[in-house]
Amino acid sequence: MRTLIVSFALTAMIAGCRNNDKTAGNDKLGGSGASGNTSGMAAVVDSSQFTNIEWLDSAKDFGSIQEGQKLEVTFRFKNSGDKPLVISQVRPSCGCTVAEQPKDPVPPGGEGLIKAIFNSEGHVGPNHKTLYVSANARNLSNNPLRFSVQVEKKK
Repeated sequence: MRTLIVSFALTAMIAGCRNNDKTAGNDKLGGSGASGNTSGMAAVVDSSQFTNIEWLDSAKDFGSIQEGQKLEVTFRFKNSGDKPLVISQVRPSCGCTVAEQPKDPVPPGGEGLIKAIFNSEGHVGPNHKTLYVSANARNLSNNPLRFSVQVEKKK
């Protein structure tokens, strides 16, 4: 019975990653979470510390890659407000993507990057992935950054 439960849990985890992110709002962290900056977390909920974020790119299409290749993805943003911008969390919608967020606040007028790596192993076909960004920005609560890629079978 225990083996059956473990097998079911593993199957559910794998199937969840293979759904190509057709459901929004997945709470799976996929290897990235809050940076541990408690003052930054306070800024995210304190509306007096809100600022504005301007995405210089928020959607990308990478064409085709070979299965097994790890695709590096970068999204650029600018703090267009008057308070330091704190990225509190970047949540990939799938465990096959691992995200990295800025550890330090971005000063007003400053620019930053959200980085991620997509592991294409076992993901042959069209892939549409999303990163959900949480920050102390007036104009976003959980901003989605999207990328797509066609993974070609290994030869």
